[in-house]
Amino acid sequence: TKRELKMDEYLRCVKKSPLFYGMNEDELYTFLKCADARQAVYEEGEYLLRMGESLDRVMLLVKGKAFVVQETFWGGREELYPISEGEVFGELYACARTPVLPVGVIAGSECQVLFLNYQRMITFCSLACDFHTRFIQNLLRLVAEESVKREEKLNHVSRKTTREKILSYLSKEAVTRGMSSFEIPYNRRELADYLCVDRSAMSSELGKLKKEGVLDFKRNRFTLFDR
Repeated sequence: TKRELKMDEYLRCVKKSPLFYGMNEDELYTFLKCADARQAVYEEGEYLLRMGESLDRVMLLVKGKAFVVQETFWGGREELYPISEGEVFGELYACARTPVLPVGVIAGSECQVLFLNYQRMITFCSLACDFHTRFIQNLLRLVAEESVKREEKLNHVSRKTTREKILSYLSKEAVTRGMSSFEIPYNRRELADYLCVDRSAMSSELGKLKKEGVLDFKRNRFTLFDR
């Protein structure tokens, strides 16, 4: 049975989102009213947003899990990436004024969602509240971080071979962290999906790289060696 959260429950959950960093509960409550926040509950398998619709709002996943999906002309559907609790979807498309949404979002479990009106999010009210300024700064940071992530992924997946994609990703992780041994946030299936390669082909290539002494790994911990 669908059950909407009470407002105090929503505030506790929503406050964890990086969108609202630096806001106390009173400020957050006021801002949600300014942004015309609307609650919604979805069952597993329901669409939260459909491909092809216009998007004038930003979605915050309060509870549950969801997936961004790509649909084909022939009716096929592919999961692109998950959305976790506290994460935001739609800010890039709303900010860019994309006329129609090129992907869909589907519930992977029962979902509690908050929709925020984008124009009201970015428009200062007559009070010109300090916390609204903080929100705009948080939003810009999230948009910038998402843009950087997409650029990094494009750099990896544009490589010609599976080996080159693997080494590009692992090299970037090592350089960013400043160490040759590190853990990655993906299991094998997730890493294959991220790099847009076949899982078995990737596992085979990892085995070859290990045999050649280029790297070593155990589960999601990798160690790179000087060539």
